[in-house]
Amino acid sequence: MQQRSLGREGLKVSALGLGCMAMTPLYDTPDPAEAARTIHAAIEAGVTLIDTADAYNSGKNEELVGKALVGRRDKV
Repeated sequence: MQQRSLGREGLKVSALGLGCMAMTPLYDTPDPAEAARTIHAAIEAGVTLIDTADAYNSGKNEELVGKALVGRRDKV
């Protein structure tokens, strides 16, 4: 996976990121287990940029992403 510089501090992230907004109820009722599998697959493919925000479902999205990253935080 290609890398890109983010800012001026030397941080590098994958050229492709994973947007997680729809992984918690917003427009539909997604499956949390499927969301975790998607995050894991993205990491295995070399994605290091995982996009979430506390505004997505009142922080529930960040909770889901946090649980999916247990044991993998050093990779993203």
